[in-house]
Amino acid sequence: MPNRHSQSRLRLLPLALLAVLSLSACSSLSNWDPFDKKQKPLQGERIAVLSNERSLRADVAPGEADIVLPAPSDNPNWPIAGGYANHAMHHISVRDNIEEVWSNDIGSGADDELRFVSSPIVAEGVVFTMDTESQITAYNLQKGDTVWDADLEPDQDDEGHIGGGLAFERGRIFVATGFGVVFALDAKSGAIQWSEKIGIPLRAAPTVRGGRVFIVTVENNLIALDARDGSTLWTHAGSQETVALLGAASPAVDNGIVVVPYSSGELFALKVDTGRVQWQENLVSIRRTDAVAALAQIRGRPVIDRGRVIAISHAGVMAAIDLRTGRRVWAREIGGTESPWVAGDYIYTITNDNELICISREDGKVLWVRGLPRFEDPEDREDAIIWTGPILASDRLIVAGSNSEALAISPYDGRLIGIVEMPDGVSVAPIIANGTVLFLANDAELVAYR
Repeated sequence: MPNRHSQSRLRLLPLALLAVLSLSACSSLSNWDPFDKKQKPLQGERIAVLSNERSLRADVAPGEADIVLPAPSDNPNWPIAGGYANHAMHHISVRDNIEEVWSNDIGSGADDELRFVSSPIVAEGVVFTMDTESQITAYNLQKGDTVWDADLEPDQDDEGHIGGGLAFERGRIFVATGFGVVFALDAKSGAIQWSEKIGIPLRAAPTVRGGRVFIVTVENNLIALDARDGSTLWTHAGSQETVALLGAASPAVDNGIVVVPYSSGELFALKVDTGRVQWQENLVSIRRTDAVAALAQIRGRPVIDRGRVIAISHAGVMAAIDLRTGRRVWAREIGGTESPWVAGDYIYTITNDNELICISREDGKVLWVRGLPRFEDPEDREDAIIWTGPILASDRLIVAGSNSEALAISPYDGRLIGIVEMPDGVSVAPIIANGTVLFLANDAELVAYR
């Protein structure tokens, strides 16, 4: 694989060009200078980067929310989609000034038929990726050197498929594929240790915890496999849906319970050892008004955080649910397809209307709303932008878009901090491990900032 090392600094467009805000940011953001002082302002019309269109309003007056986040902490690994099995990553530490340190072409990229639906993972100093043709590649996290690669696509498969993703536990990489096979690979060499034919396409990355591999199929089945040999431990079936969004959400696991989201809008809590149902919820709004809104799918991964489940559906319900009893703590008519990010007493998520919002974990109040650009051509309202994320890294929320840009936004008030250009559009959320932020662009370029 070609490897391009770059010492160029993270390229941030000068905010003097933007008519949206000034940088009177919190003192906690002052160490990260989003300006390139050597650049001169460009000539031309100044256009706001962040749209003022909003469908949500904050429940508090501007400046009334006094947001205090936990201090950033080191995160050495990112072993499954969503970080760890409970998907609660809080506030991760990176350097104040991050630069591009390497990039790599991981193989086949996205096109009209094939899409990336799962992010890379990181374990024990190695980055593992899956391209759109089920080639798995391992890279050294520090320098980007290739460690090994393995092609899992079957010889007879000529039509392509959209794969599920990767997970790591105890020296093994577990792979869920679009052609309905789960693999366990040796993390050091890429050698196949076992494979299990499910027979149904898999569009979500596996979640692995305590020797169990949890797999979600496109037919809304949850299958628990034994990590040692791939044998089936138990299964669970939700209601089938004839139409669903591209991709699916991985289950969340904590305290002996696995919480599985389905494309039907159903959310089940099951005992990890037996599959027995603890409780069931349905995140479907009764006010669905059109065919698109009627897609009930929970595509964002649910989060288990300190005894609560945080989940959001495309159909317009976001809720906090007691993990033990299934009781709703609060619910809001907010729809989205991205995974919520929980940090301390706050939740950040992107809505269906391209709004990045901050919500109180305690009662669901919306504390601030920041409209994100909706169209690449805002005048003609063409080429809709799809945003993914957010992740929280040292006092900045990072989101990436199909318009080949990543934005850094203040978690305290939603103000724009900086912009960086990506090699191509981005469809899967960035990840953070060992002080490195990794982006996977649709052209299959993996870019590392540190």
